[in-house]
Amino acid sequence: MSVFSRMSDIINSNVNSMLDKAENPEKISRLIIQEMEDTLVEVRSITAKSIASRKERQRQLRQATESVEEWDAKAELALSKDREDLARAALLEKNRAVSRHEALEQELVVIEDQLNRFNSDIGKLEAKIVDARKRQQELTIRHQTAQTQLKTQAQIHDNRIDDVLLRFDAVEQKIEQAESHVEAMGFGRREGLHDQINALHHSDQVDAQLTALKERVKQAAGGQ
Repeated sequence: MSVFSRMSDIINSNVNSMLDKAENPEKISRLIIQEMEDTLVEVRSITAKSIASRKERQRQLRQATESVEEWDAKAELALSKDREDLARAALLEKNRAVSRHEALEQELVVIEDQLNRFNSDIGKLEAKIVDARKRQQELTIRHQTAQTQLKTQAQIHDNRIDDVLLRFDAVEQKIEQAESHVEAMGFGRREGLHDQINALHHSDQVDAQLTALKERVKQAAGGQ
């Protein structure tokens, strides 16, 4: 099973469980990102172990190469000393070292292939986490907006608010009645002394203006 298949199975299982429980969408998105981040940590850990294995195999491969060269030299030395039996034994050891060398090379090929896949998976997973975080922010904003709209609509359609507004209407009617009483109390009220004197003052001003107007009209008529 690949890393992504395993991660997908875990996320789907947990998310389906949370959906059945009608969990908060923000909580679900956080869970998805957490699972992805946990998987990334796990893949990095496996990658580190594979890198360590590659270094170990490379070290063993160098030793195997040295062993092949060493047994080859020993076989040549034994043969130069007319010790064919020792040369044969040295060649057998050399062949074992060659087999070991070939096996290590195959193991290195497999490890390199694994590391290439891990490197690709890590890159893809990091990109998916960035995208998931962006989508989480968008979903959080949309969810909060929807929740606010639900509360607003609930208040708009709440009969208790209509009752309150009706009470405001009643209060406004009371104030209008009071204002009407104040206005009515001024009807038919006799002018006080101060008001009468002010009226006389205004009357004198009007009389003076009227006299000046008559004089201008008279002068204008005489000029004709």
